[in-house]
Amino acid sequence: MNSCVAAMRVDRFLSNLAQFNRKQVRLLLVERRVSVDGVIVSDPHHDVREFSRVCVDDNVLQAGKPALYFMLHKPQGCVSATSDPQHPTVLDLLNEPDKADLHIAGRLDFNTTGLMLITNDGQWSRRLTQPTTKLPKVYLVATEQAIGAEYTTTFAAGLYFAFEDLTTQPAELELLGPTTARLSIIEGRYHQVKRMFGHFNNKVISLHRERMGPLELDAALAPGEYRPLTLEEILQV
Repeated sequence: MNSCVAAMRVDRFLSNLAQFNRKQVRLLLVERRVSVDGVIVSDPHHDVREFSRVCVDDNVLQAGKPALYFMLHKPQGCVSATSDPQHPTVLDLLNEPDKADLHIAGRLDFNTTGLMLITNDGQWSRRLTQPTTKLPKVYLVATEQAIGAEYTTTFAAGLYFAFEDLTTQPAELELLGPTTARLSIIEGRYHQVKRMFGHFNNKVISLHRERMGPLELDAALAPGEYRPLTLEEILQV
C-alpha cells in the first residue's frame, strides 16, 4: 500500500527521469519551462508529490493521481483495517475505486463507533494523528460504574502505562452524567481510553469518537455511511 509517499524536490524528481541530466534540469527551471499543478516553478526546492501533475512545456511527466479524503461513521462490529479474513472492515463500507490505495487515519476498536477518516494522503493523515501536532481526539464514553471527580484530576496529570513504560499526555474529562463523560486525548495508544478508565476498575461499555482535531462527525451520517470531505475540511488539518 503506497499511502505515505513523501514529497520530493522538483529538481530531484526531474533528475531521476532518464531524459534529463542535472544541467538540463537547472536550465529547464531557469527558463521557467516546468509546471507543477499548472503553476510555473523555478525554485528547485519546490515539492512534487504523488498527487502533483508535472509538465515540461506541454509534455506531461507525471499525471498525478487524485487525493482522496473520506469521513465515515464507523458502526460497531467492523475492523479498522484494510482487509481481514474474519470480519467486515471499514473499507468494505466504501463504494469507491482504488480502495487499495486508502488507509485509515486513527483506528478504532472493533465495537467503538464514530468518526473515522480514510485517505490516500499519508502526509495529511500524519498531521492528524501524530501526538506532536497535539490535535485532540474527542470521545463520548459510557461506563459500568459511576465516574468520580477524581478521574478528572488523574487524567489531567497523566497515567503511567507499564507496558509501554510511559506516562500519557494530559487528558481532559468533562462529566456529562453519573456514568457518561466526554474525554479529549492527544494520543491514541492501544486501547488507551479503556485502560485509563480501567485504572479505576471501571469498565467502558460504549465508546464513540466525535471529533479528530478540527473535524467533527457529520450528524447527517448514519452508522456505516460516509461522504467525501469538503475542501474546507481538508485544509483545516
